[in-house]
Amino acid sequence: MKITVINGTEKHGVTYRLKEMFLEPFKGQAEITEYYLPKDCPAFCTGCLNCVLKGEYTCKDAAHIHKIEKSLLEADLIVMTSPAYVMHATGAMKAMLDHFAYRWMPHRPAPEMFQKRAVIITQCLGSGAKSTAKDIKHSLSWWGISEISIFTGSLMGDIIWDKLTDKKRAELTNKIKRLSDKYIRIDYSTPARTSIITKVKFFFCRIMQKSLYKNNPEYLDAKYWNSQSWLSKTRPWKTANKQE
Repeated sequence: MKITVINGTEKHGVTYRLKEMFLEPFKGQAEITEYYLPKDCPAFCTGCLNCVLKGEYTCKDAAHIHKIEKSLLEADLIVMTSPAYVMHATGAMKAMLDHFAYRWMPHRPAPEMFQKRAVIITQCLGSGAKSTAKDIKHSLSWWGISEISIFTGSLMGDIIWDKLTDKKRAELTNKIKRLSDKYIRIDYSTPARTSIITKVKFFFCRIMQKSLYKNNPEYLDAKYWNSQSWLSKTRPWKTANKQE
């Protein structure tokens, strides 16, 4: 089993501690690859659109992005972590997600993503954890991932773990361990189920790509969809969910 973790900060604070608690049961059973932002993705997306129009390898930051993408595509479980910074994901996390615009469903989604599971771990001092998780979930869902679990925690006291009350530390610990217990019991040889919402998104994008391909068969996104046979009867979740 392989797990890929994207840490939205290099700081080893409360979010890091919660992530380590989540991963603890997997250690010794899974190959865990971790990336820390911004160290492992140090540059901002400039919006040049080269990845969308000319191909992902024309991105100025391709060396960083495709190392991360390779790990994501190979992973059985993706873990994304970010504390809330002004009620949203860290700037480093947003910068990395921007680089994956070409993997959004209206462009060139990776078929592997439709059968993956993901966990988002976030926390904040007061409010903001839910909006932070939403930032990340938005991208994951448009990559094609349906099964996404979210851990949110409100510290309501201090941002230092050891300064939290015993009751608050126990509450956070028990909650993250319950989530970890759920995921350690999953049979990862069985792909995640693709939701109706994901399928609806896919079919709307398919309509668009069929039109684009008809008008210009060399248009990169449409050509990609055709190469996957998605413009005909093949679906990215069919090989994942044998019952469909």
